[in-house]
Amino acid sequence: MTEADHHDRELEELELELLLEAVYRRYGYDFRGYARASLRRRLWRRADLEGLRSLSGLQERVLHDPHCLERLLADLSINVTAMFRDPTFHQALRRDVFPELRTHPFVRVWVAGCSTGEEVMSIAIALHEEGMLDRSRIYATDMDADVLARARTGGFALEKVRDYTRNYLAAGGTDSFSGYYAVTGDQAVFDPDLLRTVVFAQHNLATDGSFNEFNLVICRNVLIYFGRDLQDRVLGLFDESLPRRGVLALGRKETLRGTAIEERYEPVVEAERIYRRS
Repeated sequence: MTEADHHDRELEELELELLLEAVYRRYGYDFRGYARASLRRRLWRRADLEGLRSLSGLQERVLHDPHCLERLLADLSINVTAMFRDPTFHQALRRDVFPELRTHPFVRVWVAGCSTGEEVMSIAIALHEEGMLDRSRIYATDMDADVLARARTGGFALEKVRDYTRNYLAAGGTDSFSGYYAVTGDQAVFDPDLLRTVVFAQHNLATDGSFNEFNLVICRNVLIYFGRDLQDRVLGLFDESLPRRGVLALGRKETLRGTAIEERYEPVVEAERIYRRS
């Protein structure tokens, strides 16, 4: 790397830090702890789409144009999801977690970073089939108001339903999947009763605190986008939200190994990153 390249990289890093600080101080969204490589790509993509040549230019536009902020939030939100994604994970929930949950008079589940609601619907269907939905409350949270609005509708693209059906069957589904939804145009709209016990709410894992005690916290494939300090902060938040024998479920590329809370948890199914507070 030449001296000029080094100077350019230092300047870009300064612009990036100032942009993130500006977004936090002006709007309260905190991306300062996100993994840098992915964040840099997303910020530059937004700058290019806005016709801007620098991150400083993006900072100015975001500060003066709330609509630009909304576009940026959509870029920074991680919305890759599917119903019954990783079927063996959902198998493990039914086999190794639900039997103990069934012994509780009431079950509280937190789906953190719920995106457009596919995982929420998957959990609701599984709880229904296990006879627990009527005495459960699912809290579905995300920092993005737009994806929460989509999640509330219970509608998903019809073209994806074939894959979702395959996942459902592989995950141990016991009913006819097609009985859960009606086709409306190009949407599969699921039975509203499945979301009757769901509370949708905005919650920013980077800045907001614990708001209840849960028997099961599910946060899959979110921590991988955070830097180590923010990961520790979020894991501490989940730890505060779980009682003894509460269950924490992460994504396959995420783990409690080497974290500050590791010693307080035992693996239920390590391969599926499901842990119980001991």
